[in-house]
Amino acid sequence: MSDPLNDGMEYNSAREDLIIPEYGRNVQKLINHAKTIEDPAYRQKFVEAVVDLMQQMHPQSRNIDDYRDKLWKHVFRIAKYELDVVPPGGKKPRPEDSQKRPEKVGYPVMEAKYRHYGHNVQQLIKKALSMPPGPKREGFVAVIGSYMKLAYRTWNKEHYVSDDIIKGDLETLSNGQLSLDDSASLDNLSRPSRRNKPQPQQRSSSRDRDRDRDRDRDRDRDRDNGGGRSDKPRRSYRRKK
Repeated sequence: MSDPLNDGMEYNSAREDLIIPEYGRNVQKLINHAKTIEDPAYRQKFVEAVVDLMQQMHPQSRNIDDYRDKLWKHVFRIAKYELDVVPPGGKKPRPEDSQKRPEKVGYPVMEAKYRHYGHNVQQLIKKALSMPPGPKREGFVAVIGSYMKLAYRTWNKEHYVSDDIIKGDLETLSNGQLSLDDSASLDNLSRPSRRNKPQPQQRSSSRDRDRDRDRDRDRDRDRDNGGGRSDKPRRSYRRKK
């Protein structure tokens, strides 16, 4: 009986690990074979054919920008950067390029006071403080107050909110620099608009409905009788004695 270990059979446990498993073991073998090719021109064509094969394995990514450059970077990564070929851009990838990390994105710092109003209210208040005093600033502050009441109702539907609460919160957020009149109403944004409200149609009277029904009935009866009555006198075909 033959021994499988001596018949040239390979087991996955004895093979090297796949560097990029999505391309499979055969692509990795082809790239490793390309490193043994001595002719530079033939080696260049061979690797370009391998890149075309890798692109055919994922046709859905063909329209992605710089996708072919990404494939060349994967080829060098599978070859452990020991492949002597020239990519289309002319710049060979380096091992340091695969270890790059994106820059850290700074987390926005928000004020902790009254976070249920949102960050936009904080920005609006800062803009109002930078405006010169006058009617324009007063109107802008009134819009801020109406928006604050709308935001409060959006996230606190079960709790009643009065204009006095909104006005007090506005003064607190602006450090007492912005205020609203006691008689100012803040329901401008939460009140439904009546400008485009459709007008109810006028109901027709019972007399008009009866007249229309009688006219339709007469039209149907005339159609059943052969097209309706004719005003022309009928010709007589009796024989003369």
